[in-house]
Amino acid sequence: MALLIRNLFISFILLMMAATALVFWNLETRPETINYTDFLAILNKGEVKEVRLRGGEVCFTDISGRELATFSPDIGVLLPKLMDRQVVVSARPDRSSLVWNSVSLAIPILLILGAWIFMARRQQGGKEESDFAKDKVIKYSASEKQVTFKDVAGIPEAKEELVEIIEFLKNPERFSRIGATIPKGVLLQGPPGTGKTLLARAIAGEAGVPFFSFSGSDFVEMFVGVGASRVRDLFKEAKKNAPCIVFIDEIDAVGAHRGAAGAMGGQDERGQTLNALLVEIDGFSSADTIVVLAATNRPDILDPALLRSGRFDRQINILPPDVKGRLKILEVYAQRVKVMKDIDLFSVARSTPGFTGADLANLMNEAALLAARQGKEVIELPDFEAAKDRILMGVERKGLVITEKDRRTMAYHEAGHAIVAQFLPESDPLHKITIIPRGRAMGHTQQLPLKDRHAYSKVYLRNRITIFLGGRAAEEIVLTQQTTGAQDDLFRATEIAMKMICKWGMSETMGPLAYAKDDSGFLGEQTTLMAHSEETARRIDKEIKILVESCYREAVAIITRERDFLVNLAEILLQTETLDSEELRIIFDCTQKKQSSSEQQSSKDGEAGDVHECSTCPAAAHCTHMQEAVTS
Repeated sequence: MALLIRNLFISFILLMMAATALVFWNLETRPETINYTDFLAILNKGEVKEVRLRGGEVCFTDISGRELATFSPDIGVLLPKLMDRQVVVSARPDRSSLVWNSVSLAIPILLILGAWIFMARRQQGGKEESDFAKDKVIKYSASEKQVTFKDVAGIPEAKEELVEIIEFLKNPERFSRIGATIPKGVLLQGPPGTGKTLLARAIAGEAGVPFFSFSGSDFVEMFVGVGASRVRDLFKEAKKNAPCIVFIDEIDAVGAHRGAAGAMGGQDERGQTLNALLVEIDGFSSADTIVVLAATNRPDILDPALLRSGRFDRQINILPPDVKGRLKILEVYAQRVKVMKDIDLFSVARSTPGFTGADLANLMNEAALLAARQGKEVIELPDFEAAKDRILMGVERKGLVITEKDRRTMAYHEAGHAIVAQFLPESDPLHKITIIPRGRAMGHTQQLPLKDRHAYSKVYLRNRITIFLGGRAAEEIVLTQQTTGAQDDLFRATEIAMKMICKWGMSETMGPLAYAKDDSGFLGEQTTLMAHSEETARRIDKEIKILVESCYREAVAIITRERDFLVNLAEILLQTETLDSEELRIIFDCTQKKQSSSEQQSSKDGEAGDVHECSTCPAAAHCTHMQEAVTS
């Protein structure tokens, strides 16, 4: 119906354009009109050569070749005069020239449009939609390079769940003999970049069957009914190629909850497409060896009818890999590039908590680009470190001009984070500290966990807040100032405190109650406060403030106690700009030995104590302890 209305509208527009063009053409080509008296004068002079009569209109050509027109009151009186002067006369039927020309022009246009509409409607359920499905099918052959489970690492649980699907596609009789039926649909859900699409292609490669790959947006069109017809054509083509796999990526584009459409008072195109998809999945028989795979990172908005048993029977969560999974993923990607022999990929995997498979692929590629830029033949460990900084914090801002005062503030700020982290129990080890601006960050203190954490203790979370506030505490104690550099630290500290009070029940005053919840989905965590009274809101605000202020006082106490250590670390950082974990450990050991040496020297009442040698200390010429050692 929509196609017919569209074709009729196009026909009407073309007809109006043709009529308008004909009117202008007639106006341009119409001969000059004179009055009847002048025509008789020209006729009496014998200058009329030919006359064409049409109704009351007289078109004539004079002896000079001019074409003129007039209107005769009585053709019967005019004809004898023309015959007497032997003028050639021709006559035509009395028709309106505009109407006749318009009709004569519209007839071939309508015939052409009619033939076009007939062919379009004839191909609507055939070639057009068949091409839509046929263009998406991938048929593997033995000579082609296929994606298999060897190319997928870091998600062993998901691979184990899908082995059964592969066995069914390879040998369906094995299951049908005992009356078992394979799940019709498998929903892969997880954050972006975790390998959902790659896993689907690996299933098709392992099974060696045709693989239909679509996106949810491929079925959504502005014309009503097109999406549903594409769904029907897809499954019609899939049944011809059975056994096969139908993969719909980002199925939330077409499978979203239908409640919104009903609220608007009608069923939109997406709703009709979803209805067709539900019907087609239900239409599978036990003999149809077709498996529908779908991927989404928004399972919270999918229609419940799509997730019920008998449609998408299995829902597999694919989450970011742990440290062992990251190591296996890096080993897979390391086979495609030139990596230094005996490189410690485990340290790279441990330093990338939360990275997905796509992030690790990007890390490997960035490291290869950095190595090639420096003229190296292989990728080395520092290239991975530089690539990780580039991904996490952005490109190094080498052209940024920073005053010496701002550099000193940044150095003390980052040193404050590092010292608080060093002297707090149950905190992650320090990995690196830098004051080189990258992206939007002016400096960065990085901690790396010894292992992936899936549950956090109250002590660990309090320590995280204290570490975030260590930078502000160092600025106030040593530089007696407050700057905007602590903006992100304050936000993250307040966020952790809010979650401790409102989500995790870690407040003795508020008790083991939850006042907030996380919105489901995998596109980032979003915390929403649940309904509660104003009195409860005031108590929550008070508890958050008490918790953050308590952590800040603890950070101030640590910075005050280790002020000499802070000054020493900040001065070294001003010279080197970046310190790694090994250099930080040397500085910490050097400072502790200095303090013990000073205590021994003061206890001997002037006796010369042993002076610790700082030859291994980074930036030894700038270390205050080394200067004292050299002086003595």
